Amino acid sequence: MASAELRDTRRRIRSVQATQKITRAMELIAASRIPKAIGRVVASKPYTAKLIEVIQNVGGVSGSVAHMLLASRDVRHVGIVVVSSDRGLAGAYASTIIRMAEQRIIDLRREGKEVRIFAIGKKAQTYFRYRGYRISRVFLGVTDTPGYGDARAVANVVMEAYVSEEVDRVEAYFTRFQSALTQVPTRYDLLPIEPPGGTTGPAVAYSYEPSPEEILDRLLPRYVEAVIFNMLLEASASEHSARRRAMKAATDNADDLIRVLTVAANRARQAEITTEISEIVGGAEALTKG
Repeated sequence: MASAELRDTRRRIRSVQATQKITRAMELIAASRIPKAIGRVVASKPYTAKLIEVIQNVGGVSGSVAHMLLASRDVRHVGIVVVSSDRGLAGAYASTIIRMAEQRIIDLRREGKEVRIFAIGKKAQTYFRYRGYRISRVFLGVTDTPGYGDARAVANVVMEAYVSEEVDRVEAYFTRFQSALTQVPTRYDLLPIEPPGGTTGPAVAYSYEPSPEEILDRLLPRYVEAVIFNMLLEASASEHSARRRAMKAATDNADDLIRVLTVAANRARQAEITTEISEIVGGAEALTKG
């Protein structure tokens, strides 16, 4: 009959094996989602680039254009958009960008500015709410597979806060996807919109209907939506990559632990066998002498 130590070791091996099946499945799921997420990031960039090009040409024709989203003012209230994740098991993905945003919030408060947080993802919501920060708006269920409608909802809330002068500047914090192994926490000054620089080539000749000012009035909100959509897509690709790496590391660690526990179980079993043999030999000698 197995000893208590051997039974406990075997129980731990079964537990680690069950956990390993989960981490391997999550690794495979994350790996299957990465190519699609990367494809969406790549596909979204031409749209944003074309918007910038059109804004450059329209702005060049209309000259100095006054627009609510271009207007700079004295900064007393700052809006912070933090793109985190709804789920965990992705290593330090969420905590890295959250801490980067928190450090900025601390610096702004030291400067005497009031901060309002727009949290995207349950991780950011939980972190800032637990620490008593003021959260103006929370967006959940967005980070895994973001759609353009999600970006539009975020953009509308942020632009409304800026236009109504609830905030005087908006900064966004997200994780920029560079490769499957490299994701970079990034700060982006979202509002006011910095007018795009001049084009290097000749300007495109447009026929305007209606006026350039009205066209720009329609384009700038679309530009903010496109920028936020690109942030969400990059953050989604970064999250899946970080989760795949974390789950692969967990699976590899489970392999190492199973090997260690198997050796321990074998040693315990060998010790039991040795004890049993010793008992048999001792009993046989006792019978012989008797």
